[in-house]
Amino acid sequence: QVQLVESGGGLVQAGGSLRLSCAASGRTFSKRVMGWFRQAPGKEREFVGGIIWSGSNTDYADSVKGRFTISRDNAKNTVYLQMNSLKPEDTAVYYCAADPTYYRTNIPLSGAGYHYWGQGTQVTVSS
Repeated sequence: QVQLVESGGGLVQAGGSLRLSCAASGRTFSKRVMGWFRQAPGKEREFVGGIIWSGSNTDYADSVKGRFTISRDNAKNTVYLQMNSLKPEDTAVYYCAADPTYYRTNIPLSGAGYHYWGQGTQVTVSS
């Protein structure tokens, strides 16, 4: 069982930055792909980005490429989402998610590829 807790959300002006953190429980964090997703009001949940277990590979949605960066610290059981040049359209609840398998070498782009989810943290970008 993996429990995930996001933090770091808040209100920021357009062009600003935020760093989200996702802390995981248990001893298997370092073996799992981690993903970030977001859901805006009235919209479906969408993939933001992901990072494989070793941290050596990442993938991002086109809408955030060049602005968002995912990293992880396996010693701290934490994955991060650094968000720069924020836009009002980035406003959403952001969720982290963990792969149910170990040592996967690809990053699932769909929520169906993840089994464990955090409660989410609100990010609001004002114009």
